[in-house]
Parts: sequence; structure tokens; C-alpha cells
Amino acid sequence: MTRAEADLTADLTIAEVCGLAPVVPVLVVEDAAVAAPLARALADGGLRALEVTLRTPAALEALAAMAEAAPDAVVGAGTLRTPEDVRAAAAAGARFGVSPGFSHAVLDAAEAVGLPMLPGVATPSEAMAAAERGLELLKFFPAEANGGVPVLKAWASPLQGLRFCPTGGVGPLNAPDYLALPNVACVGGSWIAPPELVARGDWTAIAALAREAAGLER
Repeated sequence: MTRAEADLTADLTIAEVCGLAPVVPVLVVEDAAVAAPLARALADGGLRALEVTLRTPAALEALAAMAEAAPDAVVGAGTLRTPEDVRAAAAAGARFGVSPGFSHAVLDAAEAVGLPMLPGVATPSEAMAAAERGLELLKFFPAEANGGVPVLKAWASPLQGLRFCPTGGVGPLNAPDYLALPNVACVGGSWIAPPELVARGDWTAIAALAREAAGLER
């Protein structure tokens, strides 16, 4: 058992967050009222790192509600594009942050508030810039649109020491292909909490999808 698994109340590195499960649910929450049962269903299914994207007016409220409702999960904020986003996410209780791209301003703000970050990259140049900053785990986004598994295979040798969380176009059919790569730490995906199931409040079905995702090998 890792330290992250043993004590989720501790400050975690982004590598420890990604080590909690093979899949990080990428959540777009339109109504904060569903946040608590959604978080409990995902955590009960074994997915304990949850990314709430800042794409809706309800996102920050939902993030705070999830963190309170599922203390056995680590709730983070996605779509962090500005230093203001970082500070708002941290104030709402985010334990980690995810960005669609690589921004020094966003990373500086995250360091200032002590928020572990998973910045997005789409090219070797961006990955090298991240490595120069001391980062070793990056989001590969949008994964499928940028070449998917073959690209990450090609990056493995020249970008040794870097690991990735592919997100964007990743689903239950291709997630195992990504997770089989030695330079992939986990994947991010939205298929675990489809809008139609959230709208119906079918938490049992969502927990079942979470269990399937949590059982994927890596």
C-alpha cells in the first residue's frame, strides 16, 4: 500500500494522486445538487481521484460538496487556465489541479498555494519545457486527436523519465491500450459518469462503471 492509499488526508504529490486508480473521472457538473451522491458513487466504485472541471457555474460549489461528501476520495479541479482559476479552486478545497495546456503563470500560481498540478502538453517541445521546470507527470491532451497510443509509444524513448495521463477521446475500449504503455500513469475520461445517468440519479449504475474502470490493469 502506498502512502497515498494509506492516508488520503495527507498532502499528495500528483504522482500519488494518479496512483490511486487507473482512471481519473473527468466530471462536468451542471448542478451542484448531484455532486455529493456522484462523488460517493465514484469513490464506492474504487475511483478515488476525481477531477471537477471548471466549465460550469456550479463547478466550485460542486467541488466543495464532493470533498465533504467523499472523504475517502481526493477531489481536484480541471480546466485551470488562469492564476485566478487556481486560487479559486484551492479556496474551494481542491487537492490537485489539471490544466488543458502548459502555462508558467498557472504553474506559478499553483506553487504559491501549494496545489499539485497536472499540466497539459501536446508536443515534445511542451513536454521538454515541463521537464525543464522539474515536472515528471503530464497530461497528454487531447490524446486521440494528437495521435493517441502510437504517439506516446514514439515519445517513450526520447522523452525518458516523463509519464503521462492521456485525456480526450479516451474511453472503455481504448483505455486498456493506453494503460499498457510504460509511460502512462493513468488515464482521464468522462465515460464513467455519463450525463444521462447523472440526470436520472442512477448512482448504482455509475458505481458499477467506476468498479469496471478501477479494475483496469496498468
